[in-house]
Amino acid sequence: MTAYIGVTAAYWALMLSDGALRMLVLLHFHTLGFSPVQLAYLFLLYEFAGMVTNLFAGWIAARVGMAFTLYVGLGLQVAALLALAALDQDWALGLSVAYVMVVQGVSGVAKDLAKMSSKSAVKILAPSRDGGLFRWVAALTGSKNAVKGVGFLLGAALLALAGFQPTVLAMAAGLLIILVLVLLAMPDSLPGGRKDVMMRDIYSRSSNINWLSAARVFLFGARDVWFVVGIPIYFYAVLSDGSEAGNRAAFFAIGSFMAVWIILYGAVQAAAPRLLGAAKRPESELVRQARSWAWVLSAIPAVLTVAVLTLPSQQPVLTGVLIVGLLVFGAVFALNSSLHSYLILAFSKSERVTLDVGFYYMANAGGRLLGTALSGLAYQLGGLTLMFAAASVMVALSALAASRLSPEPAPAPESKP
Repeated sequence: MTAYIGVTAAYWALMLSDGALRMLVLLHFHTLGFSPVQLAYLFLLYEFAGMVTNLFAGWIAARVGMAFTLYVGLGLQVAALLALAALDQDWALGLSVAYVMVVQGVSGVAKDLAKMSSKSAVKILAPSRDGGLFRWVAALTGSKNAVKGVGFLLGAALLALAGFQPTVLAMAAGLLIILVLVLLAMPDSLPGGRKDVMMRDIYSRSSNINWLSAARVFLFGARDVWFVVGIPIYFYAVLSDGSEAGNRAAFFAIGSFMAVWIILYGAVQAAAPRLLGAAKRPESELVRQARSWAWVLSAIPAVLTVAVLTLPSQQPVLTGVLIVGLLVFGAVFALNSSLHSYLILAFSKSERVTLDVGFYYMANAGGRLLGTALSGLAYQLGGLTLMFAAASVMVALSALAASRLSPEPAPAPESKP
């Protein structure tokens, strides 16, 4: 239990800074005049770095141990924050974009090292009976997203109150303190590395893991196609009058909505085992639920697309419909995501859990990369209509991939010392 608490605390700290940093970068550079496509560029290397990190981090963790990759993730995030604080606003636009993309890339490596290590640790530490694995992974993932939601609000609020550079430096100092505390307090419960793990072992030979990874690509692409750029910029256009006071009010409102969305998402994820009755359901039933909930989710952005087409001249009504619809999307999305997070661990065998989890989260990062690239492009070319239509198509593709899943015999539980 002590190791689980240590892993969770480290993961929380990094996710708090990750959420705050996303809002800081998005809102700060939007006020500097970046277009939706340029804003999307700022996050592309972040997501691409996450793909590469997850592909190889599982192999690295299998060789050197999960704790080491967790510590490296925290350290890299501190370095990324310090580098971002050194940004000079007098630099040319192209140089600023390139610099922030590189810094965001380092941050992406940091986040996914920590995520892969934390999620893999749950497979080793969780009790194997009475739905223990689902409960523990749901608690870690749900609480992480609640913390990240607080980070969205914190980042927007601190940007409005203290400015960009002081906020980034304060975040770096806080995360450094957490890293030192975790280094001093983490017990030796996590397994060390195995030198016999080969590079070729990265790729999974399980069809279930491959289809689940494909479903994950489109699931997270469907979220980020509206979440990363489009909706924050739409709300900014609706809420801000261009004045300094108007900008501050818009920052708080946007940060609050994004925080509420992420916190709701995290709360539903944490409650997913109870909501789905997971303790009393066999794995085959949870696989069927992963298919059916994906189809439910695909209907929500389709409805929002219709709303945008039919309510273009009634902006307050449309904005209210979008807020409610996206919150419902968040709740149903959380059930889908929680089922995926459980199934990847259920399908993985303990001796290669970091490899399978790394491969799966590589697909997760690929979905975020796809959604991020399309977010600025779809909003700039087709506005809300194209953005939500793309989200609906991607969720449908996720449902088709999930339909190929089949139950596998669970690996025999390992005894814990």
